[in-house]
Amino acid sequence: MTALIPGMLARRRGRILHVASTAAFLPGPLMAVYYATKAYVLSFSEAIANELEGTGVTVTALCPGPTASGFQAAATLQESKLVAGKTLPTARAVAESGYDALMAGKVVHVVGASNKMTVLAPRIFPRAVIRRVVRAAQERR
Repeated sequence: MTALIPGMLARRRGRILHVASTAAFLPGPLMAVYYATKAYVLSFSEAIANELEGTGVTVTALCPGPTASGFQAAATLQESKLVAGKTLPTARAVAESGYDALMAGKVVHVVGASNKMTVLAPRIFPRAVIRRVVRAAQERR
């Protein structure tokens, strides 16, 4: 990223898209490293977006929830309560939504109404409750 930003700044235009996740907003029992990594991506994106404000360069953190992408199979999560039996958005739909947010200059973009509710949960409920709920969702049916 540091190799590209100077050119963008010189042109006074550019867009950067980072892929975070709704996991960035939550603690992640049973997938702690993944959740923590996505929290880093979100925090980093927001900080860099602020630093670049007014330069013509924007940063967008795309935060999809579970997506039909093959991730669940690779992580052996097909049977988790989080995804089992649910129709997930396609990778294309998520990518198109992210592109639209990028072009609009949004700093954080959460894909889907139910995911928007999910990321608000830690503001409403005690963290201990959120940890238990996330763990239950990660467990197999």
